[in-house]
This record gives sequence, C-alpha cells and structure tokens, in this order.
Amino acid sequence: MIEQGRPAPLGAEWDGEGTHFALFSSCAEAVELCLFDQRGRETGRHPLPGHELGVWNGYFPGIGPGQRYGYRVHGPYDPARGLRCNPSKLLIDPYARRLSGSFTWGPAVYDFLPGSPTRRPRMSHLDSASCVPKCVVTGPVEPLPRGSAIPWSEKIIYEANARGFTMRHPDLPASERGRLRGLSNGQIIEYLKALGITSVELQPLQASIDESFLVAKGLRNFWGYNTLNFFSIDDCFTGDDPIGEMREMVSAIHDAGLEVILDVVYNHTGEGGGRGPSVSFRGIDNLAYYRTEPGAPGEYANVTGCGNSLNADHPVFQDLVIDSLAYWHRQLGVDGFRFDLAVTLGRGSSDFNQKHPLMRRLAEDPRLEGIGLIAEPWDIGPDGYQLGNFPVQWSEWNDRYRDGVRSFWRGDSARTGELAERLHGSADLFDRNGRDPRASINFVAAHDGFTLADVVAYSHRHNEANGEGNRDGHDHNCSSNYGVEGPTDDPAINHIRRRQRLNMLATLLVSQGTPMLLAGDEFGNSQGGNNNAYCQDNETGWLDWAGLARDPEFTEQVRALIRLRRDTPLLRHPEFIHDGMEPMIEWMHVDGTPMESGEWEHSAGFSLLLSDSKTGQAVNVLVNGGRSSRWFGLPEPPHGSDWQLALHTAEPDPVVLERRSCGVPELTLAVLRC
Repeated sequence: MIEQGRPAPLGAEWDGEGTHFALFSSCAEAVELCLFDQRGRETGRHPLPGHELGVWNGYFPGIGPGQRYGYRVHGPYDPARGLRCNPSKLLIDPYARRLSGSFTWGPAVYDFLPGSPTRRPRMSHLDSASCVPKCVVTGPVEPLPRGSAIPWSEKIIYEANARGFTMRHPDLPASERGRLRGLSNGQIIEYLKALGITSVELQPLQASIDESFLVAKGLRNFWGYNTLNFFSIDDCFTGDDPIGEMREMVSAIHDAGLEVILDVVYNHTGEGGGRGPSVSFRGIDNLAYYRTEPGAPGEYANVTGCGNSLNADHPVFQDLVIDSLAYWHRQLGVDGFRFDLAVTLGRGSSDFNQKHPLMRRLAEDPRLEGIGLIAEPWDIGPDGYQLGNFPVQWSEWNDRYRDGVRSFWRGDSARTGELAERLHGSADLFDRNGRDPRASINFVAAHDGFTLADVVAYSHRHNEANGEGNRDGHDHNCSSNYGVEGPTDDPAINHIRRRQRLNMLATLLVSQGTPMLLAGDEFGNSQGGNNNAYCQDNETGWLDWAGLARDPEFTEQVRALIRLRRDTPLLRHPEFIHDGMEPMIEWMHVDGTPMESGEWEHSAGFSLLLSDSKTGQAVNVLVNGGRSSRWFGLPEPPHGSDWQLALHTAEPDPVVLERRSCGVPELTLAVLRC
C-alpha cells in the first residue's frame, strides 16, 4: 500500500523498487492517486498520505515504469473565486514524462455543467477518466551528450514542422513519415547538411490538444501551439518509445554536426478560458498556474489570445518552466529554445519587465547553461510589442526585418533606409545594453504567414479552408502577385517571382545578425496562399518535395548563398560594425560616392562596403531595387587586388564587372569580394 513520501521532486520518480508521487496543490483538501491498467481501466484510488509545503505526496512500493496514473483533487469549487477543484475530473500530472491515450472532447471534460450560467456555473459530476490521456511512470533517463557548440555568428537556423517536413518525402518509408524517425533518416540528415544550415528549429513537440472548434470542422492543430503537458512528447510524432525516439533523432542531428532548437509554448495551455476543459492545471491549482484579472479571480487574464495566460509570477510555475527546459535540454538533448509569445513570461501584474524573476532564472539556472534563448518578442497584452527589449542573453524574432526586406523588394517607396538598417543587423533596435548582432533573428518567411513562394504569388491571404471566413491570419503581408493572383503560366511573371524570392534570400544571407530560413523556401514550397495553415494537417501544410525537381538550380543557388556567408566572415561579424571602427563599414550611392544621412529615400539602389585592413578582405554588396539596370561605381580594391563577382541574383541576365564599375540588371543583388 501507499506510504508517506516527500515533497520533492514533483512528478513520478521510480527508484528501482517503487515510485514516489508528488503533486503541488495549495488549494486541495485531499488528492487521490488513480491507477489504470494498459487498457485505461481504473484499478484503484489511493489518497496521497503526505502533505507539506503545499505538496501532496506518497510512495508506492512495487509500482514501476509503464504504470498508468492520474490524479483527482478534492477541494473547494467556486469558479467566481478562481477555485476549480472537482474530483470527478481525472487530471494529468504537470510533471508526467509520458502520456498514453488521447484526449476526447465531450461533456465530461468540463468541471461545470455545460449550459449553466457563465458567472455561476454548476459543478459537473461526470467522470472524465475515459476522455483524458493517462500519465505513464517512466524509468530514469541518463543525460544525452551535448552536441557541438555552434557560435551564434555561424548559426543558420532552419525552421521546420517535424510532421509536415517528412509527410510527403518520397524516399522515406511510410512508417517514418510525419515521425521523429523521419528526421533521423540518413537522407534527411544528408539533405540538411548539404543545404548548409547549422540549426534545425522544430515547431512544438510537447503534448498538445486540438481545439474543440477545429475538431467540429474535421481539422486539427497541426502546429501544436496548444500545449497539454510540458514534459511529454506528443504521440503523433512517435511510436511505442517516445523518449527513445526523441533521443535517437537528436543524436542523429548532433552526429551530423548540427543542433536542435525547440519551439516551446509556456504562455498558455490547451485548457483555454473559463469555459474550457479541466484536464490538468485548472483542476490542480487554478490560481497558482493561471493569471487572473486583478480583483476578479474568476476571470482569466488573456494576453495570449488563447483564453488563458500562465502565471509567470508564481514560483511553482517558474519551477515547472525551468524543470521542463532542463529535462528537454539534459535528458533529451535539445540545444536551444524558441519561446512563443515570450513577453508573457516576463509579465508581472501587467507590464513586461526584462528583470522579471522568471527571466532571471532562465538566464541564471546552471542546468540551462549554454542553451540558446530565442524570444517571439510580443503578445497581445498591454504594451505587448517588445522587440529589442529582451535581456542580453536572448535573441529575438525580428518581424521588422521581414517587413522591411519584403517591402523594399516589392518596390514600396521610402524603404531604402529601412533595408540598410536591417542589413546592418538592426543596430537601431539591438545595439544597446551589451547586445550584439546575434540578437536579431532575421527572417523573410516563417511558419506564421506566407511561405516565400506565396509572398511573390499572392497579394491577399486565402485561408478559406480554415473555416473562419478568411478572417484569420495576417492581413499585412507586404506581398505582391506581380499581375496574377496565384499560379500562372506567364513566363514573365514567373521570372520576376523567382528573382524576387532569390533577392530576399540573398538579402537574408548577407545581413548581419542570425538568419533563419523556413523549410521549403529553398525549393519554392507553397501553401496555396494560406498564411495561417495552423490547422492544415494535409497537403496544404505538408512540404511538397516535388519542388526540388521543378527548379533544382534554385536550391543550388540557396546553397551557394549559404556557402558565401560561411566563407565570408565580414558578412557575419560577431559585433556591430560602425563608422570609424575596424572592420570598416561604408554606405555608397550607385555612383560610388558616400551616402549621406538625408539621402536614403531618394534611390532604390545603393552599395554596402565592408572591409578589414588587417586581413585585406573586403566585400561589396550592390543592391538594385529599381526596374532598370544601373552602373555602380566601385571603390579601389584594397592592396591593389581586383574585385571578383562572388554571386548575383540576376541569372540568366549578366552582371558586367569592370575594374571600377559594375553593371547590375534590374531587381538584382550582387556580391563582390576581393
């Protein structure tokens, strides 16, 4: 029978003879441990006998790995006061390392009776056990050896959805498509190495649930930003051994000299707002885990747009975040994390504070030493746009880079100065408080929005398949269809679309900062104009690998751009370069004369000269965003050498290089080196 346990660690820990269970709940009056067989049938309920420091605990001899379990929390039920204890609801352990079974929508998953008043809902006594995944006791997992430490100045990030990346790959067996094992496949690994990227950034792998409105439409949350549990791996990615398959995948990527970055969602959970299901956190300790409105504990603060916001002020939630990250880093081998709606993690009672305790702990906890921290630097709360305001240890997704590059090449007026700022690593946003160019994660397309092929094929979003009347997704895309909305057989339109895709990728890879490519942009993957394909777990959201065969030269040009960046240190300097320092930076008119501060917006062409007198290296980036060819004046090459054309985006049109001038066709970026 169950015995007294101890208050730490939280979760289920097997010691070789039995399992220790511990659950934090400051509001509970009693907690029952429920055991289940492998078919999901409940075999017993056992009150946890220990209770200290808000932690209910017990030790169960003879219980070991593979045992299914869950909790029932007894206590006050008064939603108006933020108290949601309901022992009819089986609850998932927040520290469970593995889940078994699926979540099923139905009346039993709610702690209230559907149809009862919103402000005074009546308690539901329907048992939810048949609708909720069961936690699984796991054995100890040894730390996974760390991968190669890749300096930030050398990183090239490749954002991918683990399922969508492999589902249509023609050379993978069906058993590996959509699974982590697909990412471990040697052909996938060799493709990534040949492309030249250094870091694979995967969209969320943590267990999540599909929103009820999607299920009603026959859709599912393909992206996974609706987390159910922060330790376990979603079963859609694995077979019978999720932990082992995750470790195998990470090890395969590490063995190739690459690193793994994981997108994580610690800003909200899949339990949603006050009328959502009670599956875990809500029924365990609603006020500890969720932020509520000041003076109204029954009302959820919703700075995420997802119905709830996790409570970054509470030490127990802070512990959960740190413990979860440490597990994914140490036991599962993840090298870095991208935090969805990261501003929420730094909110106190309302506003964002970069010195918030959770932000400090993320930077200082020794278990997280050396990991990469990447912020999506916004949420929808008050003062929620915080680009450039994260602590020095962080890098940030730079949406101003995306919009500036797209707008310039589209031909928008007065965007030349903006492009220059973005080429410069967005020093205007990040060059303060000891930060350097790594702080700017530069991208021209990401999972959220148009693919790059759709940026040049659609002027408007086409999200009808999402079932929301085409109202969802961004309406500010800085895109152009160049004359026809969607696919066309017009060779002139297809020519300019191709060149513009290459121009944007070339800009990305010659910019200071940390570049990020969206998987499939290197071969023209399209989502048919859907710029919010979060619920398209189908051929819309899956990469169409046939694009590799349609234009293999484009993929090779992207590889050449990545090689150029790798082989040209001046394009990825670890510190901001300013006038009067070494290396030198100079901005030039098309005629080769220096650009003055008030002259930027009068030209669609300019050049960026970077040089290092110590090494004799120099690189000259010529940018012609106009609709006519231009002759660029060139400075005298250093040490009497000659300029050489390293790369350009005008093929098949020629770039004509002479000693002191260079003829650049319309809508072209060219790179000269010496």
